Amino acid sequence: MIIATSCGGVVIYRGKILLLFKQYKRRYEGWVLPKGTVEEGENHIETALREVKEEAGVTASVVSYIGKSQYSFSVPDDMVTKEVHWYLMSTDSYYSKPQREEYFTDSGYYKYHEAIHLLKFSNEKRILEDAYRTYQEMRRKHEWVDAIRTE
Repeated sequence: MIIATSCGGVVIYRGKILLLFKQYKRRYEGWVLPKGTVEEGENHIETALREVKEEAGVTASVVSYIGKSQYSFSVPDDMVTKEVHWYLMSTDSYYSKPQREEYFTDSGYYKYHEAIHLLKFSNEKRILEDAYRTYQEMRRKHEWVDAIRTE
């Protein structure tokens, strides 16, 4: 068995959630949250921010840790168990550009009720529910600020 660790983000801008559409050789199609594998020397936050930037072209800021999800899948001659650490993130615009090299063909920001129905995987839906609950609570307390780019 192979154990793998990934990190990703639920990116929210003005109440809308960033999603990516992945289409791989007609065998895999669906809307997902940006995530990817931890590289040597990276911590989980660095991985999550890098993956959001690489997969969606979005510069985001981490607001808080949401939690983790786990799933397994088969590869030739083995089984992979993956643990994904998720972060609530904000950004400063609706801009996104899907990473074609990773088979992402579309991206965009969607209202919560749209995003929850579009997401392909139940574990990502659960993470979105947790993240959006945190986002709403922060807004209620006037603690949420969309990221301000300082470049």
